[in-house]
Amino acid sequence: MNPDGKIFLGKSVKPEYLTLKLANRHGLVAGATGTGKTVSLQILAEGFSSQGVPVFCADVKGDLSGIAVKGTSKDFLEKRARKIDFHDYDYEAFPVIFWDLFGEQGHPVRTTVSEMGPLLLSRLLGLNETQEGVLNIAFRLSDEEGLALLDLKDLRALMVNVAERSSELSAEYGNVSKASVGAIQRRLLVLEEQGAENFFGEPALDIRDMMRIDRDGRGFISVLAADKLMHAPQLYATFLLWLLAELFEELPEVGDPEKPRLVFFFDEAHLLFSESPKAVLNKIEQVVKLIRSKGVGVYFVTQNPLDVPDSVLAQLGNRMQHALRAYTPRERRAVKTAADTFRPNPDFDAFEVITRLGVGEALISTLEKKGVPSIVQRTLVRPPSSRLGPIDRSERRDVMASSPVRGLYDKTLDRESAYEILHKRAEEKARAEEEQARREQEAKAAANRAREENRYDYERGTRARRPARRSNRMGVGEAIAKSFGRSIASSVGRMLVRGILGAIKKGF
Repeated sequence: MNPDGKIFLGKSVKPEYLTLKLANRHGLVAGATGTGKTVSLQILAEGFSSQGVPVFCADVKGDLSGIAVKGTSKDFLEKRARKIDFHDYDYEAFPVIFWDLFGEQGHPVRTTVSEMGPLLLSRLLGLNETQEGVLNIAFRLSDEEGLALLDLKDLRALMVNVAERSSELSAEYGNVSKASVGAIQRRLLVLEEQGAENFFGEPALDIRDMMRIDRDGRGFISVLAADKLMHAPQLYATFLLWLLAELFEELPEVGDPEKPRLVFFFDEAHLLFSESPKAVLNKIEQVVKLIRSKGVGVYFVTQNPLDVPDSVLAQLGNRMQHALRAYTPRERRAVKTAADTFRPNPDFDAFEVITRLGVGEALISTLEKKGVPSIVQRTLVRPPSSRLGPIDRSERRDVMASSPVRGLYDKTLDRESAYEILHKRAEEKARAEEEQARREQEAKAAANRAREENRYDYERGTRARRPARRSNRMGVGEAIAKSFGRSIASSVGRMLVRGILGAIKKGF
């Protein structure tokens, strides 16, 4: 029941559709726990996939994994289908790629520290303004000296180097205190304990692997296993924000395509906005506003519309609002906010209806011609075609065994990067210091011998020649070589360009 260019959502007084051409104008799925948000996300993902649109979504509770297998016949699902005149309702599996930051329930997904950039990493570490400034200096140093930051051990090694060179760097970039470096190192230790070392490294994710189409022309649904990840909510939110930044920086402008190139569902959206500094919120708003021209639709999934800042909420044109409770003043404000954002329906009061919606019901308003929102309608949401609920381990293994990215990310790489380079520098410095100490000892011994020889020999009446002084000045060739090396390192740094959220712009 998905006509070309539309996704069937359910039925009110009429069939309700989401128009693909306007699906990159973003959306919101909201409602209290247990009101049907996950099912709404599931039917949206199914609809986009069947129309050839790849989807990314996080499986916070594990329930969404069932989208990979065919649904089983259930009376209440078929009764719902008959009630909304969904005559061609059938059970179907959808093409899925499972991902997991910990590599346990899906293919590992990683990025490098350099690619994430200092802004998002500062948010992840919870740094204050002074500490963020020191981290920015560290990234500047790594860019200029060609020190690739691939994993957390690279960053730790760099921070040790920054502490050792604090006086030199303070003279060039401003105050670099060892106390700030120590605070960053302690935060990195906490981050490692949360399992973040699994996220940083190589091979880094190629976002094109989340934008695949299967042989039948259906978009792959990338499902991130997030049940364990939710124990580190800051890591979860920063990872999704990084992924959004990657899409924004890497995808070319396409204007308003006939259908999105990718739809990105941001579940538990309140984690993205809570405790984010104003500067980060402004950049998130900017990305959400501009990424639609890259053909990406962003759909926030949350319990409460108040979780999303007004500046971002204003960008979300397609809305599915499930039931909300209004027992407290804050809950009443949330219901009022939700009701006021809809185009009014003269047949009912949206505020009253939101508190009375049953499970599987939603107030729906989608964008129509010229981007005008439709009049809000009380809608019975269509049943999913894939399984309701999670799959078991053997079914997950079967899906991963036939995955199009099997073998691409499963084995980690550890090429030469900042840790190895700085370790070599430290060894060379130690050898140089040993050599210098040896030379100084030899020079001292030679000077002592010279003093003995320079004593007036009364028997011969001669004075020994002083040994020629050895110049410590750098030779012309050595100076040219070092200057060339510095210029190469500087040019490497200049070639790295960072985008709105600090991620490296690599080009697609």
